[in-house]
Amino acid sequence: MTEIRLARFSEYDEVGELTAQAYANDGFIPAGSDYGLTLRNAADRAAKAELWIAADPTGLLGTVTFCLPGSVYGEIAQPGEGEFRMLAVAPRARGLGVGTALSQHCVDRSRELDFHRVVLSSATYMTTAHRLYERLGFTRIPDRDWSPVDGVELYAFALDL
Repeated sequence: MTEIRLARFSEYDEVGELTAQAYANDGFIPAGSDYGLTLRNAADRAAKAELWIAADPTGLLGTVTFCLPGSVYGEIAQPGEGEFRMLAVAPRARGLGVGTALSQHCVDRSRELDFHRVVLSSATYMTTAHRLYERLGFTRIPDRDWSPVDGVELYAFALDL
């Protein structure tokens, strides 16, 4: 049975490594970028946002960072919106619904906090993630597309609650 819960301090290194490896394995860390260091820094995400994990008796399956208002990890959320990012699933757990469960948890968390919408950014080439978000009812909001650095274009998605 898969459990979704906040990451424990003792798990931060493993969560960071899972996140960085998932992105690296898919080719999602741009050459010359220090984004891998950011992905590995789970302790900082846990201190400045909510660091959620999916786990079962065999171990860690995936993770996502949920950004509360005012979090330095928030990128595009406006007042009344929840935001999540850095969704990552361990290779052994791909295709088992872990990414969907973590994303749905962020939607549910946004409802708990009485947000009217949940938003996220996703690189243009992350097409598998785009399909997941669309299955959950997210739609593109092109007026919020943006680029954090040259050569990386991000699509914005939203789900009205």
